[in-house]
Amino acid sequence: MRKKTFAAAAVLAAAALALSACGSGDDSKSPVAVVSEDAGADQAATVLDQPFEKPDLVLTDTHGKKYDLRKETAGRPTLVYFGYTHCPDICPLTMNNLAVAKKQLPKSEQDRLRIVFVTTDPGRDTPAELGKWLKGIDSQIIGLTGDFATIQAGARTLGISIEPTHKDKNGKLVSVHGTQVIAFSPKTDGGYLLYGEDATVADYTKDLPKIIKGATP
Repeated sequence: MRKKTFAAAAVLAAAALALSACGSGDDSKSPVAVVSEDAGADQAATVLDQPFEKPDLVLTDTHGKKYDLRKETAGRPTLVYFGYTHCPDICPLTMNNLAVAKKQLPKSEQDRLRIVFVTTDPGRDTPAELGKWLKGIDSQIIGLTGDFATIQAGARTLGISIEPTHKDKNGKLVSVHGTQVIAFSPKTDGGYLLYGEDATVADYTKDLPKIIKGATP
């Protein structure tokens, strides 16, 4: 089994190199933070030798209540993804992959796991809109919205670049954002694993039991 291990600093340096505009016609398939890969590799997770600190984000959940990311997820296995509900492809695919994989876990482990979806399009993704969208995927997924600048700054600490929602050449509103999922350990609260947009249901199904324990897949 190969193991991809990268320093968080290298991930941050690479984050600006590739972004994905969901539904915009961008053909890039590369996760924004992968610096290099071994040929024939079969492990979806990138292991960070210097884990990310969990973002200090206090946002609004789908019930309209304040949600302190660090406080609410402390000591829990946590997966964080930045995306938006109007995305026609990568965002719903990623959330559905996580939701399907989560359902393969025993009920007690499902209840321990926190999957957090932070919108990159807060102008349209109100708490109500987030709640409606996530209910169709998995009602246990935590949806967060708030001030764009706050969200952008929090994403940047994880090497995830996001841009304000804008109109593309066809006049369609799009949100350009990094597409990686960061897994945080329940032991240290550090973000020690990174998954790109090519991670599958099978990848997450295989890795989640170890993530629940704070182990490395």
